[in-house]
Amino acid sequence: MSSLPSAVLLLIFVVSAAVIWGAGIKLSAYTDVLAQRLHLGAALGGVVLLAIATNLPEIAITVSAALSGETEIAVGNLLGGIALQTVVLVALDAFGVRERKPLTYMAASLTLVLEAALVVAVLLVVVAGTQLPADLIFARFTPAPVLIVVLWVLGLALIGGPGSRLPWQDNGEAPQGQEHPRGHAREQTEKQASDRGTSTTRAVLVFTTAALATLVAGVTIETSGETFFGNLGLSGVLFGATVLAAATSLPELSTGLSAARAGDYKLAMGDIFGGNAFLPVLFLLITLISGEAILPHAQASDIYLTGLGALLTTVYLVGLVVRPQRQILRMGIDSIAVLILYVIGVLGLIALS
Repeated sequence: MSSLPSAVLLLIFVVSAAVIWGAGIKLSAYTDVLAQRLHLGAALGGVVLLAIATNLPEIAITVSAALSGETEIAVGNLLGGIALQTVVLVALDAFGVRERKPLTYMAASLTLVLEAALVVAVLLVVVAGTQLPADLIFARFTPAPVLIVVLWVLGLALIGGPGSRLPWQDNGEAPQGQEHPRGHAREQTEKQASDRGTSTTRAVLVFTTAALATLVAGVTIETSGETFFGNLGLSGVLFGATVLAAATSLPELSTGLSAARAGDYKLAMGDIFGGNAFLPVLFLLITLISGEAILPHAQASDIYLTGLGALLTTVYLVGLVVRPQRQILRMGIDSIAVLILYVIGVLGLIALS
C-alpha cells in the first residue's frame, strides 16, 4: 500500500475501523447465542470461544504483522491493547452504569478479582520472558509464550471451576451490587434471537461472516495505518499501542456498553479482563510464525507498556476490593486514577519513542 495516496490510505483505515466496529457487534452477539445454544455458557469452552471472537482483529493484525516481519507493530498492538482496553472500563463507568454508583462498586466480586489477578500474572511472565536468552528456542517454541498459554488455561479452569464456588459468603459476591447474576445479558441476547426466529444455522452463518470480515479488516487496518501514520512520523510501536489499539478496541467498547446498560456490570468487566488475559497468548502465535524468540527482543517501550497494563489493571483490582462510592463526573475514583495514569503513560511512551 506504500504507493497509494495518503487520502486513500486514511479512507481504507477508517472503513476498516467501521467494519471492525460493525462486525464486532454482530460477532459478540452471535457468540452469546451460540455459547448458550451449544451449552458452553461459562464453561472453559465458552470462555475460550468468547476470548477468540472478541479479539479477532488483534489475531488478524498479529498474523499479518508477523508474516510481513513487522513484529514490533504486533507486540505494540497486543501490549498497548491491554492498557487501552482497560481504559474502556472508564467509558463504561461514565456512560454505562445506570445507578449512581461506580462500576467497581456495582460489579465487585472475588471472581473478578481473580480475573484481574490473572491479567497481572500473565503480564509478569511477559516481563520475565524479555530477560531470557534469544537463542533459548526449540522447534519454534520458547519458554515464556508456552508458560503464558499454560497459565492462561489453568487460570480460566480455576476461575470457571473452584473460582465460581469460593468459600466465602455468597461465593464472594459483594452486597448491594448488581441485581441479577452475571451473564444474564447473554441470556437476554439469546432469548431475543429466539424470539426473532433466528435458527442456529443462521447464527453460525452470521458468526462466520462477521469473523471473516473482522479478519480482513484487521489486516487492512494494520497495513494502511502503518503506512499512513508512518508517513506522519509515528513509530511502529507508538502506532500499534495507541491508534491501532484504539481501533481494535471498538468492539469491546460497544459490547461492554451493551452489557453495562443491561445491568450486567460483572459481565462487562469480566469480558475486558478475559480479553486482556488472552492477548499475551498471541505471543506464541507470533513466535510460531516468525520462528524467532520475540520477547527477548522486546524494546524498552514494550516492557513499559506491559508495566502500564499491569498498573491500570491493579487499580481496578483494588477498586473491586475497596468499592469506592464517591463519583466525579459519574466516574469512580479508580476510573479517574486509571484515566490520569493512562494519559501520563502515553506521554511517557511518546518520550520513549
